[in-house]
Amino acid sequence: MIKVSRMNKHFGDLHVLKDIDLEVKKGEVIVVIGPSGSGKTTLLRTLNILEQPDSGIINIGEQSIDFSQPVSKKEKLKFRQQTGMVFQNHNLFPHLTAIENVMEGPVTVQKVSKDEARKKASDLLTKVGLGQKLDVYPHQLSGGQQQRVGIARALATGVEVILFDEPTSALDPELVADVLDVMKELAKEGMTMVVVTHEMGFAQEVADQVLFMDEGKIVNQGSPDYIFNQTDESRTRQFLKRIQ
Repeated sequence: MIKVSRMNKHFGDLHVLKDIDLEVKKGEVIVVIGPSGSGKTTLLRTLNILEQPDSGIINIGEQSIDFSQPVSKKEKLKFRQQTGMVFQNHNLFPHLTAIENVMEGPVTVQKVSKDEARKKASDLLTKVGLGQKLDVYPHQLSGGQQQRVGIARALATGVEVILFDEPTSALDPELVADVLDVMKELAKEGMTMVVVTHEMGFAQEVADQVLFMDEGKIVNQGSPDYIFNQTDESRTRQFLKRIQ
């Protein structure tokens, strides 16, 4: 489903991602952990080409881009349509209702009719527990509800991969569980997911593979049991000791 080969990304003189190799199978949940500044969010954003790598190859599904060659805007847009992204801070359109936010992608990008898009958006909002909030504006929703609208929006265009960038980190603690429950349900349904998170319980319960990043590199990876209970990689153990 996803294969990344020798990907690098710089911001000026700062080498943010260093020779990243990554493979994600269809239906897998990959959880990325690590300290702040380790490159986790940049990794996600390169998979969606919100940040363009300086070198390397990314394959998602049938499409492939070699970033050592010039990449056109059309290529990037087509590639980006394969993934949905859920951001840390919701990023909903404040002037649109919940259902209008979810309809926006199918209508403007895929040219789906408004009636068809509304039906699908209604179904998706019901799926994430917001069937009674269709015509409510973002400012009238809690942070957790806004994040669930964001998940519905990411699903609306029929993508096969969803990228989650610390989706619960900006939420009050009592709202976190509702968002994680939606993500767990998606995992059970076989959605391919790459999740950057500090929710270690979620990682242990749901992940097929856990990646530990530090200083722009994937330092350690394996099953949740291996990463949390068995690894002898010193930097991983140090990090986990500090946060658990």
